[in-house]
Amino acid sequence: MSITDTRPAEENSPSAPPASGGRPRSGSRRALHLYPLALRLHFYAGIFVAPFILIAALTGALYAIAPTIESFVSRDLLQVDTTGPEQALSSQVGAAVAARPDLTLVAVAPAPNEGDTTRVLFNDPTLGDSERLSVFVDPHTAQPVGESVVYGSGGALPLRTWLSEFHRSLHLGEPGRLYSELAASWLWVIALFGLVLWVHRVRMRRERRSAQWLLKPDLSQTRRRKMNWHGAIGVWILPVVLLLSATGMTWSTYAGENVTKLREELSWTTPAVSVALPGAGSAAPAPSEHHSAGHIAPAPVDPAAQITQLDRVYEVARANGITQGAEIAIPATPTKAFGVKERRLPGTYTVDSLAVDGSTGTVTDRLAFADWPLMAKLTNWGIAFHMGLLFGLVNQLLLLAIMGGLVTVIVLGYRMWWQRRPTRRAALPVPPRRGVLRRTSPWITVPLAGSAVALAWFIPLIGVSLLVFLLIDIAWGLAARAEKV
Repeated sequence: MSITDTRPAEENSPSAPPASGGRPRSGSRRALHLYPLALRLHFYAGIFVAPFILIAALTGALYAIAPTIESFVSRDLLQVDTTGPEQALSSQVGAAVAARPDLTLVAVAPAPNEGDTTRVLFNDPTLGDSERLSVFVDPHTAQPVGESVVYGSGGALPLRTWLSEFHRSLHLGEPGRLYSELAASWLWVIALFGLVLWVHRVRMRRERRSAQWLLKPDLSQTRRRKMNWHGAIGVWILPVVLLLSATGMTWSTYAGENVTKLREELSWTTPAVSVALPGAGSAAPAPSEHHSAGHIAPAPVDPAAQITQLDRVYEVARANGITQGAEIAIPATPTKAFGVKERRLPGTYTVDSLAVDGSTGTVTDRLAFADWPLMAKLTNWGIAFHMGLLFGLVNQLLLLAIMGGLVTVIVLGYRMWWQRRPTRRAALPVPPRRGVLRRTSPWITVPLAGSAVALAWFIPLIGVSLLVFLLIDIAWGLAARAEKV
C-alpha cells in the first residue's frame, strides 16, 4: 500500500537520519521498515475512515452523558420527593397492575435507593424487540407516578434509547450499523499505527529517550506544533480508545458475530442462573408414543398469587446478598422460579443472581459474579464502561473528555493535510516513493500479510476497506507512472 505525506522529503524518507546525526541503532533500522507501511495505512484509513470515526465520536459524546441527561429530563418518573417507610413490594406491584390490567406482568425492579421509584414492567405486544412498558410507582405511597417504554437490560428511557441508537446507526437501520462497525473496526488500527508513527518521530527527532517524551507535545517546534499536539493527544487517549473500539465491535453486525462465536468456543460467554424448579421436568407427563393421549398442559399461573409471593422472594434475595438494585423476573409457568438479578446501574461492579421458589422461599439456584469466567467479567465491565455506567458520573465525564480528544486529533489531522496539500491536480495527494515492500525483509512482510488476512476474515469490514485502499493506491501509482512517461 502507499500513502501520501506532504512533509519534506527527508522526513518522509524511510532512511531519514536521527536528529543527533549518528547512525540509527538496529532497533531503529527495523522500525524504519515499518514506518512507511504504518504511514501509508494511517493516512489512507485517516482520510477515508476518519469521517466515520468523527461522527462516532460526536454521537458518542452525547451517548456518554446520556444517563445523566436522562436523570434530569425524566426526573418526574425516576425520583420522588416523599419520604418515610416503603410500602410492601406486592402493594406497589398491585397498584401498577391495576393501572395496566390489559398487559402481562413480566418483572419488577424495586427502588434501588432512597428517593427512587419502583419499576413494574409489562410485556406490550405493540412494542419492539427488547422493549417493555414500565409503570413507575412511588414506593412510599404505592401510587403510580407515570409510565414509559424502557429498553434493554439497562432499562433506558426513550431519550437515552434514542441517543444510543443515534450513536449506533444514526437511525438509518442496517446501513447505519455498517457505519458504526466500520468506525469501531478501524479505530484501534488507526490508533496503533499512529502510535508507531509517533514513537518513530520521537526517537528520530528528539535527543531524549525517556517515556515522558511520548506524552509531551514538543512546543519548541513552532512549525510542527499541530503535528506534536496530534501525536501527544493521541497517546493520551489511546488506552480508552482501544477499549471503546473493542467493546464497540461486540455490538457490531459482522465482527460482533465472530466475537460471539469466539467467546462461545473459549467458554467466555456470560453465565445465567437456572430458574427451572427442581423436579419440574420429571413431573411433566411424557407425550404418548402414538400421540393419542395428547399432552397435558401445566396448570396456569395465578397472577394474584405471584404478586403476593413477591414480598417473600424480595426478602429472601436481600438476605442472600442481593443488596444492590435488582430486577425480579416473574415466572411465566408454575415450573419456573422467580429470577432475581442485579441491574447494571451506575457504580455497580457485580451482577449476582439467584432463583427463588415463590411458594416456599427456597433458593433453587445461585450465581455469584465472583464465579463468572474472567473474560465474561471483563466484558461486562467493558460494556458498562462504554455505556458510561461503570463509575457513574466520573465515567461519563471521562468518556466525554476522550471523545473531545478524539475529535481534536481528527480535526488536527485533516488540518495538517489541508495546509500541506498539493495545489495542483485538484489537491489530490502525491504518491510517495514506492517499492517499500520490495525492500522490506520477508521476516516483516510475511507475518504482516498473514495477520492482514486473518484480520480481514475476523473483521470483514476491515478486509473490504483494505482492498479498496489497495486498489486506490495502485491507481495512484499507475497515474504517477503515466505522468512520468
